[in-house]
Amino acid sequence: MDTRRIGDVDVSAIGLGAMPMSIEGRPDEARSLATIHAALDAGITLIDTADAYHLHADDVGHNETLIAKALASHDRGRDVLVATKGGHLRPGDGSWTLDGSPRHLKDACEASLRRLGVEAIGLYQFHRPDPRVPYAESVGAIRDLLDEGKIRMAGISNADPAQIGLANEILGGRLVAVQNQFSPAFRSSEPELRLCDELGIAFLPWSPLGGISRAGELGSAHAAFATIAEARGVSPQRVCLAWMLAKSPVVVPIPGASRPETIRDSAAAVDLVLTTDELAELDAA
Repeated sequence: MDTRRIGDVDVSAIGLGAMPMSIEGRPDEARSLATIHAALDAGITLIDTADAYHLHADDVGHNETLIAKALASHDRGRDVLVATKGGHLRPGDGSWTLDGSPRHLKDACEASLRRLGVEAIGLYQFHRPDPRVPYAESVGAIRDLLDEGKIRMAGISNADPAQIGLANEILGGRLVAVQNQFSPAFRSSEPELRLCDELGIAFLPWSPLGGISRAGELGSAHAAFATIAEARGVSPQRVCLAWMLAKSPVVVPIPGASRPETIRDSAAAVDLVLTTDELAELDAA
């Protein structure tokens, strides 16, 4: 598995987005554990989670607990960087709410530490800006956690360029990752990706495969991915991730998975090198 850099840590160029194993439609625990173990066997050393990845109000942190169990039962579990997040909540009725207050973020981090069973979280990310709380105050809480040694590295998610600059300033130049939605169907985070490239900050596309399953549909914006995939004898998903990896060495996609075969296919994207013409065609798709 090729590696890329998040802060001072080398991680697999493809990560695992673990959310599908804990929200609506989640599989049974045995399949989830098999999926995480398949990721580790494929060389993946980055797993992204959040305390909000659960179903019910009494189920908070389901995904973190699941990951801790999977890592503890695999001989490569200690090699994994677990990236979790705080500031997003699920009341249990299917909705998502926000709490970016410093008090909540610090309490959420303490709870994540307990569920993950670690002394310090590898990468802790402010999940989503809360319009009721000044952004500087939310990121200030992340800075405090970093200074206190509760987290090893700090990141932000769902941020715009101005917020990236502000966060890096508040963190004293210690912002190591930005996690934004980015996929063939959702490319509005291109400015954030370019800024991360300029600053040497890891850019983690979430939902990178969004919509790609419809790549072969007539008139689909993703038809080019399906065409190249057929010519190469691989899945459109693999072409999608290879396209992202080619954009910048700071890009580390975190495709979601809830089946072993899915994450194995995603991990294989590191071995697919697209030509200049193919990349240009996909950029224009």
